[in-house]
Amino acid sequence: MDNQPPIIALREALAATIVGQTALLDRLIIGLLAGGHILVEGLPGLAKTTAIKTLAAAVHASFKRIQFTPDLLPGDLTGTDIYDSRGGGLAFVEGPLFNEIILADEINRAPAKVQSALLEAMQEHQITVGGETRRLPDLFMVMATQNPLEQAGTYALPEAQLDRFLLHVTLDYPSAEEEFEILRRGRTASGEDDAPAPVIDVATVLCAREEVKAVHMDEMLERYIVTLVGGTRGIAEWIPDYTDMVEVGASPRASLALARAAAASAYLKGRDYVLPDDIIDMAPDCLRHRIVTSLQARMEGVSAGVMVDRLLAAVPVP
Repeated sequence: MDNQPPIIALREALAATIVGQTALLDRLIIGLLAGGHILVEGLPGLAKTTAIKTLAAAVHASFKRIQFTPDLLPGDLTGTDIYDSRGGGLAFVEGPLFNEIILADEINRAPAKVQSALLEAMQEHQITVGGETRRLPDLFMVMATQNPLEQAGTYALPEAQLDRFLLHVTLDYPSAEEEFEILRRGRTASGEDDAPAPVIDVATVLCAREEVKAVHMDEMLERYIVTLVGGTRGIAEWIPDYTDMVEVGASPRASLALARAAAASAYLKGRDYVLPDDIIDMAPDCLRHRIVTSLQARMEGVSAGVMVDRLLAAVPVP
């Protein structure tokens, strides 16, 4: 429909290109609405990169894909000062981070010094090189992909950087019907770029972000978020058999992230108020990457995701 909200048109453009992965597409848009960065994790071949490239194509914004490799240097991201023979001085050459949407492909294939180069950009929306600080675009958003850490040649992301991601989305294999549709499309594909034409511009996205900030959240729900996040730091109080299972729980930044994501989720569903279901739906992706499990938990095969699911079941819903 021509008169549908721009965000819905964006959602439909993504769904027309990507088969299945409904949760991923919704979370990419939620990250866009909330102004947060997204980490997408899954095995190769699950359309991580394709989904992010499709979103970037559907938004009329500057876009850059960065392929992370072990030999990448921090200056390859931020840019650097070079000697200008004509002017006789140093001139700054902008790196790929000076774009509005960044695809950090296979981010865990670069060493920590490169990953840490993203920290200032992701948190402060600025980059400091040669003692001078430069602002990044208002829309600036990092969408990163990574393969599971069991894959050879990968590096664990620093905890400080993980905490900067609004959402950590994990992908599974498609259903049989979805894979059948992928097969049919793949056999008939022309090999040309099937990315959608832009359906939304930067000004519209920034306006939508302001509207998301105005989405109402009752005080009971705010306290529910604080209880959930606090529960990751004292999980044994809610689940006694998880005593000594958590080394570090989620920080107050997680409470802010969960509130923003829940508001964006409500907005995407056409509401101007948050329901408990919005919080419950977003909590796993907001919290799992912010919990450091203990050696005992790892030995017993208890992941952070399982802990969040148990915590959601234990904490009373308002």
